[in-house]
Amino acid sequence: MTEQVRSIVAVVDDDPTILESLESLLEAAGYGVLLFKSAIALLESGSLGSIDCLISDVGLPAMDGLQLLRIVVATRPGLAVLLITGDRCLTAAPAAPHSAYRRVFHKPFDGHRLLAAVSEAVQATRNGSS
Repeated sequence: MTEQVRSIVAVVDDDPTILESLESLLEAAGYGVLLFKSAIALLESGSLGSIDCLISDVGLPAMDGLQLLRIVVATRPGLAVLLITGDRCLTAAPAAPHSAYRRVFHKPFDGHRLLAAVSEAVQATRNGSS
């Protein structure tokens, strides 16, 4: 019998309520979930190379989600990234050469739409050159 490998989604947000709700939503959908309270915590964890999708808040202290996105594009250009934000001025994730799947969700976001985007993002990462 072969065991199917679960896709791993990393979530970066400084709001514990968002982290908890996304953890519950993603685990219920069958994903493995890694939670980080900051972009720096994710980068220091060494987990960036093993995830299939990254969900990050834009408004993070010390290093914001857009700075994290630039690092991800430089180190794992094929990794799919979903950004969440309360800023209505941000309507699209910045484009980058060889960028993977990118999408922006505004708070409060619809969980079903986010899950659909995670599914697409994981496929994009697995089909891309991450």
